[in-house]
Amino acid sequence: MTILIDCVPTLAESSQRCAAEVVRIASSCIARGGRFTMALCGGSTPRCLYGMLAGEPCRSRIDWQRVFLFWGDERCVAYDHPQSNFRLARETLLDQVPIPPENVFPMAQEAAPAEAARRYERNLRLFFGFSAAQKGFPVFDLILLGMGEDGHTASLFPGSAVLRETVRWVAPVSPPATAAPAVPRLTLTLPVINQGATLFFLVSGQGKEKAVAAILQRSAAASRYPAFRVASSGECRWFLSEVDCRLFANIQRKEMP
Repeated sequence: MTILIDCVPTLAESSQRCAAEVVRIASSCIARGGRFTMALCGGSTPRCLYGMLAGEPCRSRIDWQRVFLFWGDERCVAYDHPQSNFRLARETLLDQVPIPPENVFPMAQEAAPAEAARRYERNLRLFFGFSAAQKGFPVFDLILLGMGEDGHTASLFPGSAVLRETVRWVAPVSPPATAAPAVPRLTLTLPVINQGATLFFLVSGQGKEKAVAAILQRSAAASRYPAFRVASSGECRWFLSEVDCRLFANIQRKEMP
């Protein structure tokens, strides 16, 4: 896995750099294969990125008719709930760009978490051309990931049994009491995330420095963080902001097994 580190002082600058890379990858995928598939992340950090993708010049440089959007995880709340990942994307991105509604695949909220996870996996299998019994995992062109201070990514939390999942594409999650909000969630599993052609981590804030440094420096403490288990066969890029960039100056590019 090739890891690239992009560390800048502000979230706005980091989001701008990330947006430019999203445009580049989307254009390349559409030119090569006729479509671009991306899994979105939630939390507050990607808000700025989504706004930049919805504004110029990014908006006009992406063929939104050929973009297909999915989610890496979701809180089991209504779509219009303030902490819904779908609502964040809708308000900052989806409502601002000419993407066909049928190209948007939010994680379902109308069923119990286990059933919602099964439904979303069925939708993914249909889209990516997998039969119900076919083994293997889909390949997203780009997966956006965030990370919490505890090192969780998507809704893969420390100590969760879902971290050991090897078969399912989507799983229900009961988060720790410290998660905000502490409601059931759905998440893509590690085998799906690790199959992504390109992975982007969007991480901002000094409270996350310890976990990021341990993960990227492969220290003894790294294994406690779920984000350490992300191991794409392609490129993984970390867009860091509002952290001490000196911690990562010696690892701007790194090859990891």
